[in-house]
Amino acid sequence: MPTVYLCDFDGTIAPDDVGAALVQRFSDLPAAVRAGLLADWKAEAIGHRALTEAECARMRVGEEEALAFTRSFAIDPDFAPFVGEVQARGDAVTVVSEGFDFYIHDLLDRAGLGALPVLANRARFAGGGVTPEFPHTDPSCRRCGNCKGRHVRDWSARGWRTVFVGDGGSDRCGARAAEVVVARGDLLAWCGEQGIPARSFAGFADLRADFAAA
Repeated sequence: MPTVYLCDFDGTIAPDDVGAALVQRFSDLPAAVRAGLLADWKAEAIGHRALTEAECARMRVGEEEALAFTRSFAIDPDFAPFVGEVQARGDAVTVVSEGFDFYIHDLLDRAGLGALPVLANRARFAGGGVTPEFPHTDPSCRRCGNCKGRHVRDWSARGWRTVFVGDGGSDRCGARAAEVVVARGDLLAWCGEQGIPARSFAGFADLRADFAAA
């Protein structure tokens, strides 16, 4: 059975949360208001789609300025070798993210991974503002803008063994659905609380070593 690795981007493929940094840089949302939104999201009182819409409503930036900012970040240097090794043995890697595809595609392309499949939200830049779009929403999930659990189930239905790799609150649906979970940070803690078995990792060097030996 072939294996697919469904990998979160912000905080996982990219060690930093690029999307959160983008909001902090270009949104005039008061810090207390944003902290309240994040607290509600972490408590699952609101979903990630609602969080994204609230944050984007106060962002003032054009696409070129946004790209100039996000290019100050980089992906894990072990991610590209990991992808090459996975694909060489006939398995697959796809990126699943609640972030925006414009900076994900750009950062992957700059790392030589422009052909890697990406399932993410979109940002429409117009009039100096940003409107989020959610092309991968799942009507059965009220929490996510881009439900990672849906993508895991889609691959599983096609006969693939699913490995989900993530770090945060937006990865919970993916972790619930996957056969194998590789986690760090808030996601690892949450998996422990929920009784979901998860392997811990510090970076993609760990995944290269772990799955080469598997």
